[in-house]
Amino acid sequence: MSVAIPVFKPVSKMQLTPGSKVTIPDVSWDEFEAILKELGEKRNSRIAYIQGNLEIMLPLPEHEIPKDLISDIVKILLKAKGIKYQPFGSTTFKKIGIAGVEPDACFYIQNYQQMIGKRRLQPDDPPPDLAIETDVTSKTTLDAYQAIGVPELWIFDSGKLSIYLLQDGKYIKSEKSPYLGDLDITEIIPDTVERSWQVGSFQALEEFTVTLYSIVE
Repeated sequence: MSVAIPVFKPVSKMQLTPGSKVTIPDVSWDEFEAILKELGEKRNSRIAYIQGNLEIMLPLPEHEIPKDLISDIVKILLKAKGIKYQPFGSTTFKKIGIAGVEPDACFYIQNYQQMIGKRRLQPDDPPPDLAIETDVTSKTTLDAYQAIGVPELWIFDSGKLSIYLLQDGKYIKSEKSPYLGDLDITEIIPDTVERSWQVGSFQALEEFTVTLYSIVE
């Protein structure tokens, strides 16, 4: 009788196609940390981990344009409102032993002063005040953000922007951002992203900035 022998290969050897995702169950926290170290910091894939479930995703190439554009829009919006911030890119955020996630972009707003000059996150550092995800986002990713305690999460998917606010430990969908409450960003951002596909990101941002400052003035 033949016996099945499990074969183990490094996660870094997995060949993912753009837009694909692999889920690995029963991953301990130590294994998760080891996988992060194996994958390294300079990679195209992104991870989400929550209580033993690990997802590794490889975004589509067209994911990069909305990701960068929305990050630029947020900076322009916060500056126009006179709100100070510290961007933190796609850093890996963790709640030790429970969750880990890598946003497309994120911003410290309430805690921006505390994060100035930080080159690496420390276990006692707060989560970002605003995180942004583009492309399809799974329940694993949402649960990870929720566990880490990110107060505000934006998800841009299929041309639509959804805003989630953390209330009593759960995400509640909202039409407005507490930081940008008088601006209809669920329309502004999708319109600007769509415009960028027509005229390019530079011109789309210029047009957006002109319109914005005509509104706030």
